[in-house]
Amino acid sequence: MKNILNKISYAFIALALVGCHSDLDQSPIDPDSFTEEDVYANVEDAKSALAKLYAGFAVTGQQGPAGNPDLDPDDIDEGFSQFTRTLFYLNELTTDHAVLGWGDAGVADMHGMYWTDSNDFTNAMYNRLGQEVSFCNSFIQNAGQLSDPEAQTFIAEARFLRAYAYYNLMDLYGNVPIQVTVATTLPSQNTREEVFNFVEAELLEVKDLLPASGGNEYGRVDQVAAWALLSRLYLNAEVYTGQNRYNDCITYCNEVMNSSYSLNMSDGNGNGTAYDELFLADNDSNGAQNEFIFALNFDGVQTQTYGGTTFLVHAQIGGSMVPADYGVDSGWAGLRTTSSLVNNFEEGDMRAMFYTDGQSLEIEDISQFSNGYAVTKFKNIDTNGNPGVGSGQDLRTDNDLPLIRLAEIYLTYAEATLRGGNGDMSTAVQKINEIRSRAFEGNSGNITSSNLTLDFVLNERSRELYWELLRRTDLIRYNQFTTGSYLWPWKGDQPNGISVDSYRNLFPIPNNNLATNPNLTQNPGY
Repeated sequence: MKNILNKISYAFIALALVGCHSDLDQSPIDPDSFTEEDVYANVEDAKSALAKLYAGFAVTGQQGPAGNPDLDPDDIDEGFSQFTRTLFYLNELTTDHAVLGWGDAGVADMHGMYWTDSNDFTNAMYNRLGQEVSFCNSFIQNAGQLSDPEAQTFIAEARFLRAYAYYNLMDLYGNVPIQVTVATTLPSQNTREEVFNFVEAELLEVKDLLPASGGNEYGRVDQVAAWALLSRLYLNAEVYTGQNRYNDCITYCNEVMNSSYSLNMSDGNGNGTAYDELFLADNDSNGAQNEFIFALNFDGVQTQTYGGTTFLVHAQIGGSMVPADYGVDSGWAGLRTTSSLVNNFEEGDMRAMFYTDGQSLEIEDISQFSNGYAVTKFKNIDTNGNPGVGSGQDLRTDNDLPLIRLAEIYLTYAEATLRGGNGDMSTAVQKINEIRSRAFEGNSGNITSSNLTLDFVLNERSRELYWELLRRTDLIRYNQFTTGSYLWPWKGDQPNGISVDSYRNLFPIPNNNLATNPNLTQNPGY
């Protein structure tokens, strides 16, 4: 996908997708501009339009890192609006995994858990995902006119990306409109269960239309991505629909585990560990890519953004940390973690990647970077210790960001088995021990079946997947996100943590959307 993105003219793609916002029969005013007919004239040009769909999750507009945004800059600063950065705010900053000391409007609302329907970040995510759906709808409609068989693969990929967008809308907001065609009429709102059924049906259909395991270019999805997203969908089905689907979850975990993907188990040169290779600047080529089922590709030259791994690398650096040690010129002195995450790790676990010099474990004042341990999980250096290709320029990081990787599926299999699914307990223990043998660089952290409990799996998911955009969803599934059954520092805006109202398991529909579309109803509590 990096190779594809290198060829994109974002301005031309934006014009090509004008039908997402207006009548498809209208042509751009500029007579020298490309039209939809130009973009979909052949399958090779359509491939560039497909790249825009992937790029919709990675960048924020038509030039990087900012300057020609896809979303209205009057609604939110472009740098804040990138998909994974906003998802980090919603799914990690609202949990025990992270705090952010900046004073930007709406940031404190996240870790304090007192956001409103006018919060910039909840609104940006809703609109970003809605725009991605619109882009996908336009692509599916236009690419469907091509006779080349390869176009059908492109359409299957677009349908997967649309399903992934709807999965997130359902997870974050609950009842949202399902729109599968380019239209100018105001959509009606669907129930969360209806959105679940739509996502499920789309994935079940496209799984047999996508390339076989490992059969697509790196950065583009194959059928394993559909299996993996189905397993995540079914693991959370009881939250979304009230019905458990753990047997179905096990079915698709097995499909993934029997595919060509594999854990990155062995560091090739003795620098770092096999785990930290997953988050380095060459994770598209150092072996980590064999674990990435669905990843966003970032390149320090071609995909510049204030979000993505640029945000994760820069925002975690402050205090006495030396930016050059992380392959960048400067730190943004923002992100740290709470003592709850730090204390979750056992001695010898190499996944505990924290910077402690000059940092206090406990947080008395979130605005002070010295309060709370810094996280060093993401580094813009490669396995040989060299900085990424964008070194020397503040915004350039090369780390790709996994959205789904194999280790998550191992953990999902174990949890679904424990929750009554028809998995095999010995297999679950084996898969957990594969993850832990990498973490402990040997078998000292191995467990037995007596150790494998639901609480253990939740804690292991935290240790393995922290800052990978899943924590809020996990805590909701365990009924710990809003309740008093699990408290962490600054939950509910209190130093020792308090419970909050359960309606905060969902984010609000943006107030401006409610104002413009009378078919929408706000989520309870807001």
